[in-house]
Amino acid sequence: MDLLLNDSVREWQQKALEFTREELIPWEIEAEFNQGLVPPEVSKRHHQLAIELGFSKMDVPKQYGGLELGMTEQVAVWEQLGKVTNALCWCFSEAQQWMFEACSEFQIENYILPLMDGRRKECYAITEAGAGSNETILTSATKCDGGYKINGEKWYVTSANLADYFFLQAILENGDHALFLLDIDTPGAEVTANPLFSHTYAAHHPTYQFTDVFVPEGNRIGAQGEGMQYSRSWFRHERMMIAARCCGAATRLIAEATEFALNRDIQGEALSEKQAIQFMLADSATELWAARLMTFEAAEAHDRGEDLKQLHNRCSMAKLYASEMANRVADRAVQIFGGRGYMRENVAERYFRELRVDRIWEGTSEIQRLIIARSLLKRGLEEM
Repeated sequence: MDLLLNDSVREWQQKALEFTREELIPWEIEAEFNQGLVPPEVSKRHHQLAIELGFSKMDVPKQYGGLELGMTEQVAVWEQLGKVTNALCWCFSEAQQWMFEACSEFQIENYILPLMDGRRKECYAITEAGAGSNETILTSATKCDGGYKINGEKWYVTSANLADYFFLQAILENGDHALFLLDIDTPGAEVTANPLFSHTYAAHHPTYQFTDVFVPEGNRIGAQGEGMQYSRSWFRHERMMIAARCCGAATRLIAEATEFALNRDIQGEALSEKQAIQFMLADSATELWAARLMTFEAAEAHDRGEDLKQLHNRCSMAKLYASEMANRVADRAVQIFGGRGYMRENVAERYFRELRVDRIWEGTSEIQRLIIARSLLKRGLEEM
């Protein structure tokens, strides 16, 4: 299932594949049975290797020491990283291009560049209890002497237990959205819940309460009214990489289910000879092929510099289709493995739990459908 990718994309694809296969996958079972954790020395090695390979600076402009890779190279990397379970590929932070467009030089120096070399780690405090298809932000940012006072609650602050600062979204007194950089140990920022989830990740998703939390004026990102614009840039990027990881996950699931079916003997005949199994594998391979074509074409559209609204729509299409495809593939893989597929040590069981959230976070499947439908109704099929 090859794609017409240029030499640069193939080179990055191979780097990421080797890192995933040789460094990350061997530690999946250890992580699964130890709350997502691997030995500290292993975690440190993964972190250092990822930085040395350049994964943390793929999207960083060259003027800041980054690689300024195209979206196609980045998708190729995250597709391969998606072949490991337990979020072991989250072993590095990623500075993104929009951050350099939005942030001041002070913010870049103190918050963004340290992501690239591993000195700091970020988390995103955006989602709230009432979030839905509309951007529901109730957390307030009230102007005070030298900055703002933040009050509100944020849910699902992914990786907050490992991070040292937030990208925090709030509403100003005039109703504008604003985005802030906030050190995680600032007085008044408290964890009120740390719920368990279906997956087994070292990165948690706690709930935070912010009570009169002071954030300096210099930590506000961008100009008046631009906070949601930057959050949307982050969402576009994340939706593309979710689609890429889902393609990687489906690739691994199909490969392992196929190998099992070829070697599983059923009364003197390989399981793979059963038509029901062949149909499941055929559907999975076909849907994966479609998802990869869609995802890489959307990435290439970014690299061609196409219209931003069209790119937003394509990201939603790729995320919607790839995430739902991967869930169907995981379900079939569990069925092919049978009882083995229900064991936590089996890759299909882990993906069956882990992939489910890809249809929810960074915009549910339903939200993606709303975005796509609105684009169709406003612009027509040819201009989507």
